Amino acid sequence: MEPMDTLMTIDEVAAYLRLSKDTVYRMAQSGRIPGSKVGTQWRFRRGDVDRWLEQNKNVTPAVGSDDDDEEGA
Repeated sequence: MEPMDTLMTIDEVAAYLRLSKDTVYRMAQSGRIPGSKVGTQWRFRRGDVDRWLEQNKNVTPAVGSDDDDEEGA
């Protein structure tokens, strides 16, 4: 199994994201974080969590960044 396909428990996701287990559980229940319920337990693919983090990051490009300077050169 490749690292991107590693299944994680609520405890492992909470530690990975540095959140409480209760927060991860609520997010999973509401569909705000990608996961699957297997019986009574939640499982999360690490790759899905990483993609979710990337898609939901709250970063905007800085105004006047180097990319803007290259267009005017």
